[in-house]
Amino acid sequence: MCQHVLAQTVQVTLGPNEIGENQAWTITVTVQNDRLKSFDNFPDIAGFRKRGQSTQSTTNIVNGQVSSSQSVIMTYLPERQGTFTIPAFSMKVNDKPINVPGKKVKVGPAAQQQQQRDPFKSFFDRNTDDFFGNNGDPEFVDIKEDAFLALTTSKDEVFVGEGFNATLSFYVSQDNRAPLQFYELGKQLADILKKIKPTNCWEENFNIENIDGESVRINGKDYTQYKVYQATYFPLNAEPISFPSVGLEMIKYKVAKNPSFFGQNRQEDFKKFYTKPKGIRVKELPPHPMKNAVAVGDYRLDERIRTTELQTGQSVGYMYNIFGEGNISAIERPATKADDKFEFYEPSVRQDINRQHNRVTGNKSFNYFMIPKEPGKYKLGDYYQWVFFNPKTAKYDTLKSKLTVNVTGESKKNEAILANDAGNFYNKIGSLDNHLLASAETSWIKWVFNGFIVVMLGASVYLVIKK
Repeated sequence: MCQHVLAQTVQVTLGPNEIGENQAWTITVTVQNDRLKSFDNFPDIAGFRKRGQSTQSTTNIVNGQVSSSQSVIMTYLPERQGTFTIPAFSMKVNDKPINVPGKKVKVGPAAQQQQQRDPFKSFFDRNTDDFFGNNGDPEFVDIKEDAFLALTTSKDEVFVGEGFNATLSFYVSQDNRAPLQFYELGKQLADILKKIKPTNCWEENFNIENIDGESVRINGKDYTQYKVYQATYFPLNAEPISFPSVGLEMIKYKVAKNPSFFGQNRQEDFKKFYTKPKGIRVKELPPHPMKNAVAVGDYRLDERIRTTELQTGQSVGYMYNIFGEGNISAIERPATKADDKFEFYEPSVRQDINRQHNRVTGNKSFNYFMIPKEPGKYKLGDYYQWVFFNPKTAKYDTLKSKLTVNVTGESKKNEAILANDAGNFYNKIGSLDNHLLASAETSWIKWVFNGFIVVMLGASVYLVIKK
């Protein structure tokens, strides 16, 4: 049978315009005919509080056409009665932005469930209670959870400047039977990070947007790991790093002791999970003249030049690219040797940082322009060097250029000297000053003399008129 799959559509649906104070309001994201791979955090709404999210999926085949949908539903509970404005917002669903217009929601008094009186009601209730096991209000029991919150680090001891990865995760055993759900995670996480972020470290945040479960095995037992925060830290000094114990509140449901087909089979409750404190020892770098200025990491050199056959007086581009694992942002440009054989210009700089697989890797490239001024063969390693400390070997290392360039043509060194030589001017500066001074004096005398003539002519004209 031939089956036709319909095109993908994404829809965000807002809840009703009016609800009771005891009723929930929802935002639903639905993806039809595709898998819901990723979505942004649902917005915080003034006057409401998040009560968790749920998912659902359906698949239909009608006349050979396959249609499916996956939805995630965020539930909000009103904090009080009144009219609230849901502002317009945008969400990324499967990496595509969806613009959602706002609306107003009126929260009224608690809604009363109306029930019609039925002469057969008592008989029906009595018999259905007996049939489904309902005998008055259900009794809820607390099931012991098999889950924990942990802050783990990739290393317990590092050098100054050496990176270590820190991850805050919630772990749920595959054997867990207690229903659990995240509660106001964004708000809680903001408070947690204020406590755990060390002040003496450079942070590279992995910026977790969607919390997806990942299967892990701990001490021979299977768990699902939910990462809520991950970053790599680079200590700026030798002060020890201490992560205090922090707590994360989760929604934990009690379950009905005698579950029934009708009625409520679980009751919402809360439980706070705590991490254990964690410390990191930070070691000083070994003695070295550049101990306080070197980058720390595992780095390599990739260098490129258009040609190694150069002409004096003609500029050439040269790229010095440092790549590897470490604090890419802390990489400074390589030291260059200045002499009369080359003229170097300030480099343009570009860096790329990758945060994945619990590591920070990347590269930082320095693009130079240089002009050879003297013919000859030159090792660029004599001009470009970069010193760093490798924590894997616990030794200092140097990235030196391995290129040799052959420069031909006439010497341009003297041209550069003449272009900057102001000796002739300084040799004549005395006479130039005297000449300028004499000119100034002559101009002043001429100005006074001309003024005197004008005055005398004016006086003569006055006497003639008076006569």
